[in-house]
Formats: sequence, structure tokens, C-alpha cells
Amino acid sequence: MAVQSIEAPAGAQDTALPGFAVAAIREEGRWRCARMAAEALIDLDAAITELRSLRSTGAVLGLLDVDDEFFVLLRPTPGGVSLMVSDAVAALDYDVAADVPPWPEGDLAILADLGLPADELEVLAAESELYPDEQLAAIGRRCGFGDALAEVVDGQ
Repeated sequence: MAVQSIEAPAGAQDTALPGFAVAAIREEGRWRCARMAAEALIDLDAAITELRSLRSTGAVLGLLDVDDEFFVLLRPTPGGVSLMVSDAVAALDYDVAADVPPWPEGDLAILADLGLPADELEVLAAESELYPDEQLAAIGRRCGFGDALAEVVDGQ
């Protein structure tokens, strides 16, 4: 699967996009989170490469809050990478959202084995009253890494 770089909407500044990129890693039954390189918000290939380099025996998950507009979940798999975007409409303005197959949201079962079934993730992603960071915090709490995620995000 070809992965494109994130492009900010027309008229946006050429500086880094607002938001955050965090890796959640589960080893020996415990979660830890680490900030990913800033490039992960600009280049989806860079995010995937960074996640793959973590080489954990447990789950590895990337959480991207892109431009405070939508979130992307990435999970390396033996055969590639599972991807999910919270807002399919973002594909109109962001290449990274357009690159998440199949349309509209991608792999809604990406976290099913971690305690968040596809139907619940779909409801959470559709919750228009929540900002992407709030949605990702809810995902973290549901999967068991909420405190570790908050530490990294709040400690910017």
C-alpha cells in the first residue's frame, strides 16, 4: 500500500501541524507511551517506520491528533499496517486521511483485541462534541493506557 505524506489544507502555513503523535506500547501486560518524532504528523511513512522500529513483543499503536481536526490510528501488522481515520470528510483536505482504505474510516476493528470493539470505536469517532485529543484520551482509557497517554500529552 502506498502511503502519502500529510498535506495541510490550502492556505495553511508551511509550519508543523498542531496536534501530537504518540506511540502506545504494551509489553509484559503493561502499557507505556512515548512521544513520536514531529515528522510523524507530517509523513505517514515516517510514523509507520517509527512504530515498526519499536519492535515490541506486545501491541504497538500510533495515535495521531492531526491539526486538532481528526485522529488517525496506526497499528503495524505482520502483513502491513492497519489504519483508521476518525473523520472521512478530512480526506477532502488531508492526503493522510484519503490514504486510509477502505473508505470511509479504515479498519474499525483495529483495537478490538485491546478491548475496544469496532462498533464502539465507530460511535466514539463519530462523536462531534469531542475534539480529537478527547477522543484519543477516551480510547486510551478504554484500552488501558489512558494515564500513560495523558502523561505524554500533558507533559509536552
